[in-house]
Amino acid sequence: MNTQTQKPTQRKIKKRSVTRSLTRYVVFSILMLIIYTSISFYFLWLEKPLDSDLTSGFFGFFGGEIVICGLIKLFKLKGEKNERETI
Repeated sequence: MNTQTQKPTQRKIKKRSVTRSLTRYVVFSILMLIIYTSISFYFLWLEKPLDSDLTSGFFGFFGGEIVICGLIKLFKLKGEKNERETI
């Protein structure tokens, strides 16, 4: 039998799924940060500043998570590249 035509293993499928969902989360977080910043600037233009606790909490939640997820994605992509080069 030809081993080249075998289906991808369950592990590879799961790794691709995690990478895709991580990419979606990173894009969603960046989009939310941009939207919140735009709304914040609009309210400042109207001279009605938003509460600083709300801003700190929002950026703490989305900003901190996105850095960690981005690093995970970066190192996973480097690991996959190194695996391909060794094969």
